[in-house]
Amino acid sequence: MASDSHRHRLRSPGPMAQAGDAALTALASLMIGLLQRMPLTLVARVGRQFGFLAYLLDARHRKMATRNIQACLPDHALPSQASKLALENQRRIGESYCCAIKTASMAPEEIDQHLKVIGTEKLYSLAQQSPSGVVIVAIGHFGNFELYARLPGLPSNYRRATTYRGLRQPGLNRLMQKLRQRSGCLFFERRAQAGELRKALSDGQLILGLLADQHAGDGGLWLPFFGRECSTNAAPAVLALRYKAPLVTAICHRTDLAQWTVEYEEPIPTTENGEPRSPKAIMLDVNRRYEAAIRKDPANWFWVHNRWKPRRRQPTGSVSPQPGV
Repeated sequence: MASDSHRHRLRSPGPMAQAGDAALTALASLMIGLLQRMPLTLVARVGRQFGFLAYLLDARHRKMATRNIQACLPDHALPSQASKLALENQRRIGESYCCAIKTASMAPEEIDQHLKVIGTEKLYSLAQQSPSGVVIVAIGHFGNFELYARLPGLPSNYRRATTYRGLRQPGLNRLMQKLRQRSGCLFFERRAQAGELRKALSDGQLILGLLADQHAGDGGLWLPFFGRECSTNAAPAVLALRYKAPLVTAICHRTDLAQWTVEYEEPIPTTENGEPRSPKAIMLDVNRRYEAAIRKDPANWFWVHNRWKPRRRQPTGSVSPQPGV
């Protein structure tokens, strides 16, 4: 049988694609170098200006954010209200992306001046009580979400891990992974490295963060989010049940310019009366946690994403957490 990496191997790009990838990688390298030489607060201000430009120039995502906001938040139903929030949202996204590039190069003691973490002791207590030594953390695109890979206070015998989807441009993908891997967090490409992820979970002493707030395709669970049905990634629930691991949610709150608080929330029950809860019931609770965080600070989430895509086919009843897992 072919390996996961063989099955998901991308075609070699043609000469034009290679040239485009090289140019894009060179431009990204230059931008990364410039941002990493600036103070973090200045990087945040620059990022907000990039976000403003994106709002002006990228009509597709501007309209997507505005529609999503109007459909989900009654207090922002008027076009003027939704547009104002969409603009601040784009500024926040620009700020978060640029700050993520800067914080990737910062020492832990430097990051500590900009980051507060709530609930670390609770998280590691859960890890010690976990039969498998695994904790699943359902995270989302809140604030500088790349900071999850840099959180301090991890006991020496525990590892952090997460999954990602590789970019189509090989050079740019390598550049981004080089940035991320400085954190010491384990990164698994979710289409090609499912086997490696399963081994890491089986080995235990792992805190696995999974993004679960975006459209999950036809294999996801169809659940309400802000009262509208959408495809939801089942991986946090499925893996928590499979490895008998505690499941918590974590939110990165943006508290000020280049200042964040990451909060680990209370565990979500995975059993009821001694029996496993269904992945649907578990992920419905996760969605509710995300909704509460968004209502608390609506500009802090990723409204530009097409979260509510319609079904392309009828569900079969099976649950696919993510490719290969």
